Amino acid sequence: MLAEGARAVINTEERVGRRIALVSMSAGAALAVAKLLVGVHAGSTSVISDGLEAAGDVLSSGIVYAGLWLASKPPDVEHPYGHGRYETLAGLAVGAMLLLAGTAIGWHSITSLGQPTQLRAYVLYPLVAAILIKIGLGAVKFRIGRRIASVSLEADAWHDVTDLLSSCVALICVLLALSDPARFSMADQIGGIVIGIIICFLSAKVVRRTVGHLLDTMPEPAKMAEIRAAALGVPGALGIEKCYARRTGLKYHVDLHLEVDPDMTVRQSHEIARRVKFSIKGTVPWVADVLVHVEPSPLPHIAVAHATPLERSHGQ
Repeated sequence: MLAEGARAVINTEERVGRRIALVSMSAGAALAVAKLLVGVHAGSTSVISDGLEAAGDVLSSGIVYAGLWLASKPPDVEHPYGHGRYETLAGLAVGAMLLLAGTAIGWHSITSLGQPTQLRAYVLYPLVAAILIKIGLGAVKFRIGRRIASVSLEADAWHDVTDLLSSCVALICVLLALSDPARFSMADQIGGIVIGIIICFLSAKVVRRTVGHLLDTMPEPAKMAEIRAAALGVPGALGIEKCYARRTGLKYHVDLHLEVDPDMTVRQSHEIARRVKFSIKGTVPWVADVLVHVEPSPLPHIAVAHATPLERSHGQ
C-alpha cells in the first residue's frame, strides 16, 4: 500500500514536471524578449548576452517537456523497456545547448570589446525581474526533478542556475558601467565573456552526468541495498549472487541472480523468484521491472540465510 502511494506521488509529480516546463517556457520567452529588446535599444553587450541565454532557456524547456512526455509512454512490443531514454536524451540535448550558447555568447562579447557603450538605467529592470523569477523556477525544478529522478528536469534547473548567474553578472557589470562610465567602460563586454564561461562550465557538468546514465552507470550503494533487502526478505531467498541495475529514463531495470535451495523443484524456485520480483517492485518505487535468474545456493541453507553480504561473496 505504501509503495502504491509512493508510485502515485511520483506519477503526479511527473505531470507537475511537465507543467513546470511549460511555465518555464512562457516565463523564459517573456524574459528573453524583454532582455533582447532592452539590450539592443540600450546597446548593452551583457544584457544582449543574457537575453540570448534566456532564449536558449526557452528552447531547453521545450526539449525537457517533450522528453518527459515521451518518457511517460508505456512499454510496447518494440520498446519493452519503455521510452525512458527519451528523457535522458533530452537532458543531454539541454547540456549540448548550454555549451553552444556559452561559446556563442563568449565569442560575441570578445569581438565587441572596445566598442563604446552608453547605457541607460532601464536596462536594470529585466535583469532584476529575471533574477527573481529564476530563483523560484530553479528551486521548484530541483525539488521535483530530484524527487522523480528526472535528468532532464534537473538539467533544466541547472540551466536556470546559469541564467540566474548570468543575470547577476550582467546586473553587476551594468551597475559598474552606470556608476562610472569612464573607469568601467569595458565592464559590459567583460560581463558577457564571464557569462559565456559560466554557461560552458555548467554545461560540462550536465553533459557528464547525463552521459553517465546513458552508459548504464550503477546507482549508489544505498539504492542497491534497498533492492537486496527487499529480495532477501522473501522466505526461501538464501542469497544474491549478482545484482545489477541500469537506468532507463526515470526508473531502473534490475537484473538479479537469486540463490535458492538446489534441491527445490523448478516450480518451487520459480515461485520464490516471482515473489522476489514483486517484493522489489512493491517496496522500491523507483524500480520499473526486475528480471530474476535462479541459481543453486553453494552454501548450506542455514549458513546462507544468516551470512553477511561479505560472507556470501566469499562463498560464491
